[in-house]
Amino acid sequence: MKAIMFPGQGSQYKGMGKELFKLFSRETEQASALLGYDLEELCVKDPERKLGNTAYTQPALFVVNALQYYNQHRNNDAAYLAGHSLGEYNALLAAGAFDFETGLKLVQKRGALMAAASGGGMAAILGCTVETLKKMLSDGGYTGIDVANYNTPTQVVISGQQADINKVVKDFDSRGIKIIPLFVSAPFHSRYMESAAAEFAVFLKDFAFSPLQLPVISNVTARPYENDQIASLLSVQISSAVQWTDTIRFLMGKGVTAYDETGSVILTKMVNEIAGSCTPIVEEKAAPVNDNTVPLAMRLGNKMFREDYGIKYTYLAGAMYRGIASSQLVIRMGNAGMMSFLGTGGLSLSEIEKNIREIQAQLKNGQPYGMNMLHNLNDPSFELKTIQLFMEYGIKNIEASAFMQITVALVLFRLKGLRKGINGEVICDHKILAKISRPEVAEVFMRPAPEKLVKRLLDDGQITEEQSVLARLVPVSHDICVEADSGGHTDGGIALVLLPAIQQLRKEIEKEYSYKIRVGLAGGIGTPQAAACAYVMGADFILSGSINQCTVEAGTSDAVKDILQDMNVQDTDYAPAGDMFEIGAKIQVLKKGVLFPVRANKLYALYNQYNSLEEIPEKVIQQLEKNYFKRSLAEIWEETKKYYNSKGENAEIIKAEQQGRIKMALVFRWYFGYSGRLAFDGNIENKVDFQVHTGPALGAFNQWVKGTALENWRNRHVDEIGIKMMEDTAQLLKGMLAIINA
Repeated sequence: MKAIMFPGQGSQYKGMGKELFKLFSRETEQASALLGYDLEELCVKDPERKLGNTAYTQPALFVVNALQYYNQHRNNDAAYLAGHSLGEYNALLAAGAFDFETGLKLVQKRGALMAAASGGGMAAILGCTVETLKKMLSDGGYTGIDVANYNTPTQVVISGQQADINKVVKDFDSRGIKIIPLFVSAPFHSRYMESAAAEFAVFLKDFAFSPLQLPVISNVTARPYENDQIASLLSVQISSAVQWTDTIRFLMGKGVTAYDETGSVILTKMVNEIAGSCTPIVEEKAAPVNDNTVPLAMRLGNKMFREDYGIKYTYLAGAMYRGIASSQLVIRMGNAGMMSFLGTGGLSLSEIEKNIREIQAQLKNGQPYGMNMLHNLNDPSFELKTIQLFMEYGIKNIEASAFMQITVALVLFRLKGLRKGINGEVICDHKILAKISRPEVAEVFMRPAPEKLVKRLLDDGQITEEQSVLARLVPVSHDICVEADSGGHTDGGIALVLLPAIQQLRKEIEKEYSYKIRVGLAGGIGTPQAAACAYVMGADFILSGSINQCTVEAGTSDAVKDILQDMNVQDTDYAPAGDMFEIGAKIQVLKKGVLFPVRANKLYALYNQYNSLEEIPEKVIQQLEKNYFKRSLAEIWEETKKYYNSKGENAEIIKAEQQGRIKMALVFRWYFGYSGRLAFDGNIENKVDFQVHTGPALGAFNQWVKGTALENWRNRHVDEIGIKMMEDTAQLLKGMLAIINA
């Protein structure tokens, strides 16, 4: 039984393919036209010395490998196909997954993304077993080094930041261990390529793959591809180790005895060593991708959710008001292959724009991130301006929160991202993750956009006719996040009650339409036990909030973080929401050590009891001015007028001066802005008036990490918390499964 192998980057050389370009002139011309340069000249003469540049190496090698295959092996009797790193694309081409032009497009993009990465290096270690190498790396404290290629039992390639690679090279050289630095521009096949992998995953969504005609062994799993795994495995391959030793061992176990290598002998030499020193892997059935070759923490939740957003885990960090979910927090998560949403609520357009620029300056390689869109009940035009700003900067993902109905701004964002794919399917470039706490609100997000809003946008020329038609085929949001008892705006829902109700609603909606909807859970997720319960209940993803505001990256004051670090599960209360004061919407806030919830509820009680400030007893007014506001009502009203006038909203002031109840609401709402600023500024002298949105999940988190390094918020980083949460959740679920099986 025979296998055909295709070499990867490192097997290129000047003059390669010289005899093939004339034989396959059509493919050569096609490749040159697609790439935008003379491929034959690059491979044969390399006049500008670009052949060693990853962006040029990968498409050039893909073409030469393909032509070699066409010339020598097209009618062969191979039973299996395999390729090393880039060579895997040639194996998939030979198996019929895609045609020559599509494969070249994929490789061109892959090469460009990998070439854009920088700041790292690689090195080959020879004559050292994998077990010995891993022990030396562990003993040396080289935690930033990953194994990139398991080439043979005694040939391993490591990858990492350049400073770490240099340190290892110097250390191993001094100990007589043969280590060879490789001339590469980045740490390929390591955790540091996750942003490139995420961007490539997004790129792959525009391609459809044909069923494989021959088995192709994946570098990631060392097992054959399933037809539905092609996109997912190609994306993670960029940041995953090449399991070449186990690939050959698997083929040995399948009875392969002959190995033909296309255009090189590099892989053949590896095969000879593996076959001479390793035992075959024998199994009744090839293990699927969802076996232990992929950590359980990365398999929890909905697989397509991870792929659609280009993230490592089905774990998100939600937005928090006024930039508490800061640009630094979003950037930190993105660089870890995880996603967060900038907390835009309460920020001006110029502040939002500044934060977007900061994020995009740092996350330039396709790392995941999103923006929050908080419903603005009092100023719908601000919603529209915010959405227009998002689209101007190419924002693809938003988190919609506190919405009670679908607004024109949300519909505009969703529909402007609709287009037809190459197979006629609807592609949604703009994703809305809707945070909801009521079934009636979930339902409007699960259904297509309201026809009257679609028609309005079409009549205004803001969307195309095609987009208006496609709008009927997709929901406003494919992703519904059930928000149970949480910090900030909340209905105090119970996850055990609310999530099943929304999941049942999802079933009914999916029966009515042909699309799929994913339902996740937020609120109360502060420990692995809570996260495990969410996944056991069938949550497609989880979203954390309160636990992230007590981290280094959170955009609030150190004074607030010091308080939050010591809170427990009983230290929260409900208070009126300042932005929805008149309708009685509630927020959950910190009550330990502060008086804000008591005072905020007192103001709402007065608002319901009286029709104007003048009706309130003078003694009560004096108490408010002295203890709550620290200034007179007249001073507050002057500040309020200046604020609204600066926004060009004079009409609101005129209306308030004519209607006492409106004026009373505006004055009382001033206190919410005041108390929020005190907390953000860390004004300890007025600590009792701090308004701090948080849920009891943070109290549970504090108890979980008590006695560890994470007890102090100065050691808490948002990405590390997320990873620990997912890994510990996975371990907990493994233990639960063991008990069930026992």
